[in-house]
Amino acid sequence: MDLIENIPGLWKSKLPRPHTDDHKYSRGMALIHAAPELTGATRLAAESCARIGAGMVTVLSPPKVLDVYRIALPPHIVVRGDIKWWDDRVNAVLYGPGGMASVPRLRDVPTVIDADGLGRLPKKLHERCVLTPHEGEFARAFPEIKGSREERALAAAQKTGAIIVLKGAETLIAHPDGRVTINRHASPYLATAGAGDVLAGMITGLCAQGMEPYLAACAAVWMHGDAAIKIGPGLVAPDLLYFLKCSSAL
Repeated sequence: MDLIENIPGLWKSKLPRPHTDDHKYSRGMALIHAAPELTGATRLAAESCARIGAGMVTVLSPPKVLDVYRIALPPHIVVRGDIKWWDDRVNAVLYGPGGMASVPRLRDVPTVIDADGLGRLPKKLHERCVLTPHEGEFARAFPEIKGSREERALAAAQKTGAIIVLKGAETLIAHPDGRVTINRHASPYLATAGAGDVLAGMITGLCAQGMEPYLAACAAVWMHGDAAIKIGPGLVAPDLLYFLKCSSAL
């Protein structure tokens, strides 16, 4: 198996850039299904989705925590209390950070499934789906898949038909067509609660702006690591939100 090194040259020319005549909807509309209890994870994902450039981010909240999201999220994030709400202008969807109130419903848009969502996968996925497990989540979602990390990531991608982002010290991004990219541009300080939620939001935000999901995952993983390198010791997940704009890829 030939591994592709994740460097900006792989995807930088495809990064979405705003045009002078853009408006919030043309810059991408992302929909995030909120956690029913661990609300901080959803909040991190929503903010990172907006900061990576999505023009409109909407959070769908279960009724019991609706007021939490409305109070805690910044005013540029729209919060709705109907988890079945849909708008045909939505360009990307995120499920899972912090937990889920419903089983993912796949539509014909890029869909990122993280954390709790990995244990509730729909039977049919497509290659615009991105799954973002760490090692523990991967083992629970795919207990039958064995081998090296590279072999397991690719096998899961080919089994599901989705893109797999297997997080770790060297994160792997595997495509069902056989491509596997390895990311070594990262920091051990990313081993902190909420960092994965930020990454899931970043991938969703890039997809919402029209970036092809595999390259969006590669770009988000590299920029996530780049922000962590710049922050260094003392990193906590919300810090990443403010260092995304400092990434040398942007």
